[in-house]
Amino acid sequence: MKDLLALARPAQWTKNVFVYAPLLFSGRLFEREGFSNACVALLCFCAASSAAYVFNDFVDRERDRLHPLKCDRPLAAGRVGTPAACALTVVLVLVAAGGGLLLGARFTLVVAVFLGLQLLYSSWLKHVPVVDVVAIATGFCLRAAAGVVAVNARMSAWLFVCTFFLALFLALAKRRHEVTLLAASATGHREVLGRYDPELLDQLVTISGVLTMFVYTLYTLSPAVAANLGTERMYLTIPFVVFGVFRYLFLVYGRQQGGSPTDVLLGDLPLQAGIALWAATVVLLLYSQLAAGAGG
Repeated sequence: MKDLLALARPAQWTKNVFVYAPLLFSGRLFEREGFSNACVALLCFCAASSAAYVFNDFVDRERDRLHPLKCDRPLAAGRVGTPAACALTVVLVLVAAGGGLLLGARFTLVVAVFLGLQLLYSSWLKHVPVVDVVAIATGFCLRAAAGVVAVNARMSAWLFVCTFFLALFLALAKRRHEVTLLAASATGHREVLGRYDPELLDQLVTISGVLTMFVYTLYTLSPAVAANLGTERMYLTIPFVVFGVFRYLFLVYGRQQGGSPTDVLLGDLPLQAGIALWAATVVLLLYSQLAAGAGG
């Protein structure tokens, strides 16, 4: 059971908090129905992403045995067999589909598209340079889109673009870590890693980080966004986003981390503090305005 749980990678479920972004920015965080729907959406994507991880580990089990870190994964190490992995995948897909049906056909469609993307990624897309990181970023956008459908909010172009560039930044940093860690043996683990030039990855990481900060800054300064959110002070959250990007770059280049964004987040207290302060500031700015409006 311990190995089956490890195969599902529960630590990676933190990525699915993106489904809560529409709930937060739509002003429905404290609405019972919206919050419960977002929780169901989170459960669905935890199950769906775990199913994708199991399938990916099954496909990569031979290559993972050559990786200095991934060789200890249950399938690569031989602690979980193919029948058990297949059964776990089926159960996880059924949980995702069952939860999706509770939220309606549109949400179920988003879950199905997400699972289809993960299937394509594990079998083909991850072997194509640049396409692989774009596919990862698209998966995060689908998480945000699922949150929109779950709480019956409006899909914002800003939400899509900010999510895409942030996820692209994290994915490129992950690729850089893999290429530098494996060095000459990178091609033996996965052919696409040998096609990435480290200097090019450094440039792409920098560009995507700059775009993340730039797009978020434009978002906070947009008059249309201010009118929609009911506050013109979202710019106060910019320092936290800048700090988060800079701190992540420090961890990637200064401490040679970034192979797992989840591990970086869970292992760095300053980064956690920056994210918590950003979230607290957003809640304060958005919901104090709503409370004032309701009181008036």
